[in-house]
Amino acid sequence: MHGRLRTIGKLGLMTAALAMLPGAQGQFTNFENRLLNSHNRERDLHRIADLQWDTELAEGAQKWATYLARTNRFEHSPNTPGEPLEGENIWGGSHGAFGPEAMIDLWVSEKRYFKPGRFPNNSTTGKVQDVSHFTQVVWSGTQKVGCGLARNDRRDILVCRYSNPGNVYGYRVLRSVS
Repeated sequence: MHGRLRTIGKLGLMTAALAMLPGAQGQFTNFENRLLNSHNRERDLHRIADLQWDTELAEGAQKWATYLARTNRFEHSPNTPGEPLEGENIWGGSHGAFGPEAMIDLWVSEKRYFKPGRFPNNSTTGKVQDVSHFTQVVWSGTQKVGCGLARNDRRDILVCRYSNPGNVYGYRVLRSVS
């Protein structure tokens, strides 16, 4: 892990240096890597294995994000009978106003309402929906993620899919939160 952190640190310095060059880095440059790194940064805080990017999950997430943007709807995708279950987080925000880190950070910010225990009894507010995006991000049994982004004239919609899915009733999410 320390070697990976050193590599991430070096990449961070290179990214920061590139960002200082005019026009070198757009809001969505290296989008997939930035999403994956944002997920794994939070998982590292809790000593949970890093997620790996999965192109098949990303393709499904992209199709759903495109559907949501086209129909101007905002809802989770239905499960497909006979297909493996996937976890899913969705995010929506003003068109062009948020980068990938801010999108994931909104889910991570739910951590303030998290309490250790078995899902779904993990929210200090008593409402599982107040923590369920965060718990999916840090679910220890989840190994892969893939995301898709779609836009319409009003908003951007991010969909991330997870395998194995998190938020499984009766299972522990974390022992403690930093």
